[in-house]
Amino acid sequence: MAYKIAVASSDGVNVDIHFGAAQSFLICAVKDDGTFSEQEKRNVPKTAESSNGGCGNGGGCGQGAGISPKVELISDCRCVVAAKIGFNVIKQLERKAIASFDVETTVQEALEKITKYFYSIDNHKSFSLKK
Repeated sequence: MAYKIAVASSDGVNVDIHFGAAQSFLICAVKDDGTFSEQEKRNVPKTAESSNGGCGNGGGCGQGAGISPKVELISDCRCVVAAKIGFNVIKQLERKAIASFDVETTVQEALEKITKYFYSIDNHKSFSLKK
């Protein structure tokens, strides 16, 4: 099952940005065979940043009644990876069936672990570390 992963990264190498502070997301495409590649970079529209309701740098914490523009921006992704993701955003992501992972690691390591995780789920495999 092919899908996309959104990553909050300042340099394309590390997952090091909080969801609310992200000004862009690296979108990675995962193919049916589990391989992945960078597909595009999506910039958060300036209107989304300024309409955050006083939520801090970059907005996106979702304290208003509506859906965060950042959540809408990545609504075609299966999951998002960021250094930190606030509770309200996690709830908005869940409503859109987008999994969220808040970790600080390299983009490569995060994508390897997440694609293995989803492969196991999609193919009804055990999460065991045994081979």
